Amino acid sequence: METINLKEKFSSFSDYWNQRVIGEFNDCAVKVVKIKGEFIWHHHDVEDELFLVVKGTLRMKFRDHEAIVREGEFVIVPKGVEHCPVADEEVHIVLIEPKSTLNTGNIVNERTVAQLERI
Repeated sequence: METINLKEKFSSFSDYWNQRVIGEFNDCAVKVVKIKGEFIWHHHDVEDELFLVVKGTLRMKFRDHEAIVREGEFVIVPKGVEHCPVADEEVHIVLIEPKSTLNTGNIVNERTVAQLERI
């Protein structure tokens, strides 16, 4: 068992939209990612996702509304719900989701990352 320091993990990389695994439990992965700009519209057929904002403000766009998620807050996106994460400035996020969750959900394109780095 080890203690994970989020500041250290976030300081170990500088690129955007490239999730890294920092822990695993009960078939779930704990991931960190820095984001800036707009991602793609997508959904996950079988997985819910939890987005916990550690730094910055996340705008989670849904087809019928937008959720503003500030530092210390999180949003859970239920499976099947189309969404598009947006960060006007750099945002640091912890994701908690099943290990099988693909970052682009039902879409496979140049932003899809099948093998995640563990840090």
